[in-house]
Amino acid sequence: MQANQELIDTMILSGVLKTHKIIEAFQKIDRGYFIPEEFKKRTYVDAPLPIGKDQTISQPSTVAFMLEHLNPKEGDKILDIGSGSGWTTSLLCQITGEEGSVLGVERVNELVNIGQKNLAQFHFGKHCKIQKAGNKLGILGETFDKILVSASAKKIPEELFSQLKIGGVLVIPVQNSIFKFTKVSKTKVESQEFTGFVFVPLISE
Repeated sequence: MQANQELIDTMILSGVLKTHKIIEAFQKIDRGYFIPEEFKKRTYVDAPLPIGKDQTISQPSTVAFMLEHLNPKEGDKILDIGSGSGWTTSLLCQITGEEGSVLGVERVNELVNIGQKNLAQFHFGKHCKIQKAGNKLGILGETFDKILVSASAKKIPEELFSQLKIGGVLVIPVQNSIFKFTKVSKTKVESQEFTGFVFVPLISE
């Protein structure tokens, strides 16, 4: 617990972690629950770690940066694309609470199973779940308050804009940048770009 708090304190001091609800989620949803046994000693190092099948659990400060820009709120309906071992889905479930809903989707079968088991440890209930991703990006026909993508796209996936409610926010890595998109009307999306990040690719070749 102390090591987790030290990691959180470091992120607060650096300015990457600011919001009370997000800080509280990092305290309650310890990264150690989502790390393979062979990497447990590095749980609280601010670095990405392998979780199998050429995938990683993201660097804690990067997760904090993305969550701060996503700005999840209690009661939000959120889609988490590339849920991996379930850490970001669980953090979002903690933040959105019982009035919210979080759906994590993952392409790799083994990671779907791992993520579901990890998520189940927190007993969030039916409003939080992880499932196998379909052939299309996101969930066609549904709209969300927020969408988080944890793997890098080659180009901006505009099909996700139709899955955002007006006022909704999409945070996604595109190549080596993180983009924040805000849907301000049916036809207009505003964007911000933050450079200098590295992610595993969203679509495996």
